[in-house]
Amino acid sequence: MPRVLILTADVGAGHDLPAQLLADALLQRGAEVAIADGLDAMGPVIHSIMRGSTETVLHRMPWLFDAEYWLMTAFPPTRWLTVALGVVLGGPGLRRLLRRAAPDVIVSTYPGTTQLLGMARRAGRLAVPVVSAVTDLASLRFWAHPGIDEHHVIHAESDAEVREYAGPAAAIRHVRGYSRPQFEAPPARAQARAALGLPAAGGVAVVSGGGWGVGDLEQAASAVLAIPGATAVCLCGNNAGLRERLERDFAGEPRVRAEGFTDRIPEWLAAADALVHSTAGLTVLEAQMTGTWAISWGWGIGHIRTNNRAYRRFGLAEVADTPTQLAAALQHAFTAPRTPDRSFAALPAAADAVLALTRPPDGSPRPGA
Repeated sequence: MPRVLILTADVGAGHDLPAQLLADALLQRGAEVAIADGLDAMGPVIHSIMRGSTETVLHRMPWLFDAEYWLMTAFPPTRWLTVALGVVLGGPGLRRLLRRAAPDVIVSTYPGTTQLLGMARRAGRLAVPVVSAVTDLASLRFWAHPGIDEHHVIHAESDAEVREYAGPAAAIRHVRGYSRPQFEAPPARAQARAALGLPAAGGVAVVSGGGWGVGDLEQAASAVLAIPGATAVCLCGNNAGLRERLERDFAGEPRVRAEGFTDRIPEWLAAADALVHSTAGLTVLEAQMTGTWAISWGWGIGHIRTNNRAYRRFGLAEVADTPTQLAAALQHAFTAPRTPDRSFAALPAAADAVLALTRPPDGSPRPGA
């Protein structure tokens, strides 16, 4: 039975959910799977820097997050220092975790652990193959590395940037399996609206701030309300304060709903004409799969700014920088229905690609499997 270690990080929901979905698929195929938080493994100092303070900074000082991102990715001296600190402070704990887990293959859904694993693999200090699960479209400097055995991308458009950082010979696979399987055959819009208690007629926009509920959801909800007959569903994630504020600000307005963390994202997106999103990532791809127009709005900082440029370049989502642009994007979404993209169901499964790395080159089963 092959042993798979999946490394994630509790930074929003964009790393944990793909990790769990991959684990579920691997378990169905008979693998032995362990999921571990890479930031926890790297110790309290790294955890405090990368997780403990990040949520506070994002909510209260987004300008500081923007500056930190630039220092870590664009300015070579501080970029080198960031990686060096990760190796010195986080490397020992990560190595202890790997020794305990004794995996046959490692999958990283978090770029911070991906870099350390790639460096160890390239230097010959790590004997088992490593997969990087790349769940952003762009800003992939830490998602890709020459030492990684295989890069799994959710967007075919990410190929060129992965090769920029991992090298022209990098192994890249466009796969499915890091989103819920319901997205491969989402319900019809009328069916989803009925199940969620939404109006059968009129435009519906899902307004999301990701797992942490960040971004300007209030302005987005107001823009939806300005369109006659339209409904805004605000997904607040784990941000209870945001949900309470929205319920207070829009009290008595039946066309605004505030929801907390939900596992019914496939239904919400299938029911909607538009997704107004603040944090990019998997949800924009999932909107494409359900036939929902994606609009990036209200939070173009750090890696999200880079992703926004890529969304525009590849035509995968609209980017609204002003209320006027947001209103125009919503009008377009409500009047020009988008067709669901069923092509993703034909992609190879990430779980199969991971298990293939546990077998010898001739394809025979691993000894003892």
